[in-house]
Amino acid sequence: MKNAFVTGLIMGILSGTWLFIMRSFGYTNTGNHVAPIEYLSVLIPLCGVYFGVKSYRENEMEGEISFFEALFQSFKILLIGGLIACLAGIVYVNYVDMGNDFFAFSGRLFGGLVIGVLVCVGVSAALMNKASKLS
Repeated sequence: MKNAFVTGLIMGILSGTWLFIMRSFGYTNTGNHVAPIEYLSVLIPLCGVYFGVKSYRENEMEGEISFFEALFQSFKILLIGGLIACLAGIVYVNYVDMGNDFFAFSGRLFGGLVIGVLVCVGVSAALMNKASKLS
């Protein structure tokens, strides 16, 4: 759990900071339009989950991990990082970008959740190296 907490904490802080960096460059994260630079935010959970699961596999699982073990570890990382990013998003909507409501921002949060789940499945499939029977 320590690996998931540390990796999720770093990922959540980077994701939350990304909101404020975008704002400082003049991009707003609410409304229906999407700036092309917003797609770079996908790299944060991708790198965080990849390196977190890889570290877990190498340091705690002695180099072998099954798909479901990797998926469970990646979901733990995503959950911790997502909670911190959501808290940063609430602070952002309530204090920084006060002209918009939370419902406009919640669509981006849901999109981030979908991307996070897809990243978890992809990383788990890429890093698994121990076959297991499902029968």
